[in-house]
Amino acid sequence: MSKRILVTGGTGFLGNALIQRFCTIPNTSVVAPLRNINIKLPDSVEKIYVSNIDEATDWGTSLFGVDIVVHAAARVHVMHENPEQSLEKFRTVNVKGTLQLANQALMAEVKRFIFISSIKVNGEVTPFGRPFTADDTPAPLDAYGISKYEAEQALSKLAENSLMEVVIIRPVLIYGPGVGANFRQMMRWLSTGFPLPFGAVTNQRSFVSLENIADLVVTCVDHPRAANQVFLVSDGEDVSTTELMRRLVTHLGGKTWLLPIPGALLVSLARLLGRGAIAQRLFGSLQVDIGKNRELLGWQPPYSMDDGLKSTVVRFLESRKQ
Repeated sequence: MSKRILVTGGTGFLGNALIQRFCTIPNTSVVAPLRNINIKLPDSVEKIYVSNIDEATDWGTSLFGVDIVVHAAARVHVMHENPEQSLEKFRTVNVKGTLQLANQALMAEVKRFIFISSIKVNGEVTPFGRPFTADDTPAPLDAYGISKYEAEQALSKLAENSLMEVVIIRPVLIYGPGVGANFRQMMRWLSTGFPLPFGAVTNQRSFVSLENIADLVVTCVDHPRAANQVFLVSDGEDVSTTELMRRLVTHLGGKTWLLPIPGALLVSLARLLGRGAIAQRLFGSLQVDIGKNRELLGWQPPYSMDDGLKSTVVRFLESRKQ
């Protein structure tokens, strides 16, 4: 049976990967609302121009005949933003914009709305060995996490009173070919071969590759038991920052000395330098339990973390040659 899937966020890291994945599935057509319709996508993708995502967006013909909406577009963290204005800006896109799309999807008789949320809805850190679960009480701390949680609540309420099913997926940090931001910076550090003071970090963190989160989204498109559920997603393998760096160095094919400097000392130093948030990501723990995915959907990550890291590094090295 054929399906028509609308994917938002097609210019973004995850949204683009989801579009590419859906295009490989037989009898599946993809609609991509885009602010930049010149972005390169498979020829089979129907591109529709959408200027902004907020409470006034008219999704119009983009929803015609659509069976599934995968909403991956979002306003993400903006550096050096005024905290007093930040939450309202996040709400404009992530809450009001999401609900506007969902309401119009409902009117268009879309069967299922898959919302890509964030692990930040659960919180920022976990005690060592005590991972977040999908059924934990949410405890978002920053504006982005709060806006994602408010969007989840609005979608769940909408699903209670309609025939449209809602699926919420909260990913941890996503990596894969083309990854940017801090993960790419880490690969740059490691590729220099210079000694780095990260050889004695004993935290535990969950990550998810593009391939694995895309596979879960595909599973949630039509799995009957995914309806109106919340899922966390990771590679199913937690590693310390030290272990992650060692694996990346292996795939980079070089040598980097990871000096065994005590983590507590590095955290204190980072805070003194005003880098507390970075220290939390490098030295704090954030683990998730994906047991619900296995039990309810029969889903487990099809790719290992090393598979994902290898493909990420290959693209990184190729990009440096260009």
